[in-house]
Amino acid sequence: MQNEHQFEESVETADETPDAGRRQFFRKALLAAGSVTAAGTLAAKAVRAAESAAKTSAAPLPAPQSYADGSKLERMRVELLQALQKPVAQRKWVMVIDQQKCVGCSSCTVSCNAENNLPPGVVYRPVPKEQVGTFPNVAWRFTPRPCMHCDNPPCVPVCPVTATWKREDGIVVIDYDICIGCRNCLASCPYNARTADFGDFFGRGTPEVMDYETRPNFEYSKKWVRKPGSHASPIGNARKCTFCLHRIRVGVLPACVTTCLGGATYFGDYNDKHSLVHELIGATRVQRLKEELGTEPSVFYLV
Repeated sequence: MQNEHQFEESVETADETPDAGRRQFFRKALLAAGSVTAAGTLAAKAVRAAESAAKTSAAPLPAPQSYADGSKLERMRVELLQALQKPVAQRKWVMVIDQQKCVGCSSCTVSCNAENNLPPGVVYRPVPKEQVGTFPNVAWRFTPRPCMHCDNPPCVPVCPVTATWKREDGIVVIDYDICIGCRNCLASCPYNARTADFGDFFGRGTPEVMDYETRPNFEYSKKWVRKPGSHASPIGNARKCTFCLHRIRVGVLPACVTTCLGGATYFGDYNDKHSLVHELIGATRVQRLKEELGTEPSVFYLV
């Protein structure tokens, strides 16, 4: 992959990773690589070595049938852990959203904002709604819209500095340290899935910007801190949904999946023929947004 070497993780990130076991592997591997930058090739090699070490030392995972409480969340969690034991190129992360279950509560939007500490104007998972039917038989239809993580992403070729690219596992990412904020990718995305970070804060114009606004987020498994008056990344960059890549790497489902009150959002490895998402995508009521454009989205809707 063209930018696979860029800013995967750093020693600082390893200290902040929630999973203690994996944190130790990442730290040891990165320290062994010597003094490297977050964007360096050595860092990426260290990360791959750490992931390999984690896989070989991890305890055996439960079989797909051994879900503790029979819940779909538990099944997806087990399947996620199983997928992480495979090489990155053998995974295909996809999301399935059941519109018949979505109640428009926007809990996914709120949890995404909290997980990534998003500023004003930056939303990774809006939930547009539309009225359908003919009076008196009318209803609301909700369409949660994360990044589609297209197989043919139109946002990638328009980037003049190759700051955005598609990983082998299907996730489209942005290197904040390379992005120049030209916003070409925003204009090229047919799903309006990208927004720009202009450095705004909810507390701007008040006596004080509260501490919770300047707490770090850990997108791409790196520590990012936004402060008023600062021009450091991700301020000035294009931003978007990452499928919570930093959570996936340590075996945790995306925030929007775990907080969906209606149980309408599913996530997993499509290349696992026995996975829940693979089963759902085989349903007759599945469709994708703007399929006629040939972008091949990795987000599927059950209508």
